[in-house]
Amino acid sequence: MTVDARTIAVYDAKAQDYADHFDSAGKPGAHLRRFMAALPTGGRVLDLGCGPANASRFMIEAGFDVMALDASAEMVRVAAELNGVDATLGTFDDLKEVAAFDGIWANFSLLHAPQVDLPRHLSAIARALRPGGVFHIGMKVGTGTARDGMDRRYTYVTAQGLADLLAVAGLNVTDTDTGHEVGLAGTDDPWVVMMAVNHA
Repeated sequence: MTVDARTIAVYDAKAQDYADHFDSAGKPGAHLRRFMAALPTGGRVLDLGCGPANASRFMIEAGFDVMALDASAEMVRVAAELNGVDATLGTFDDLKEVAAFDGIWANFSLLHAPQVDLPRHLSAIARALRPGGVFHIGMKVGTGTARDGMDRRYTYVTAQGLADLLAVAGLNVTDTDTGHEVGLAGTDDPWVVMMAVNHA
């Protein structure tokens, strides 16, 4: 079981603050635009760890068939109230589909999974993607596991370490981006974003 109760408690308490902090001012960001451009018209997409479902809303508006999933009940509520997205309450362990999605969007969600569980979650993602399906992942850069000032648990990766994990899962990296951003906790943290294709 990958859910950390303390992390979920933070998101339940701060769901609206999170939605406000990452409000994308009415348009999808560059990473989401790149992801959508790689999908087939009207493709089926999973927003894995959707949070307030800002990305889901943009993808739905763009004509994609979107399933949104999050482990925070309050995030699921805010997704419906703020973005009109009917998200499902669930965890990474609930991903059981096989060859069901043209794309999976995991934007800074899998960083809350224990390090030991990342390989099996990525394998489940590869299984859930159709051949040629596209995967987007955002993670914070670093090593080990630690809690931030808000008590959220993070698993950190290096760019090479993440690329290696994706390769083992059967996902070929096609794009890599790095940068840094001030998050909800107020710290300016480095990140890595990768897009990969299922070569099954």
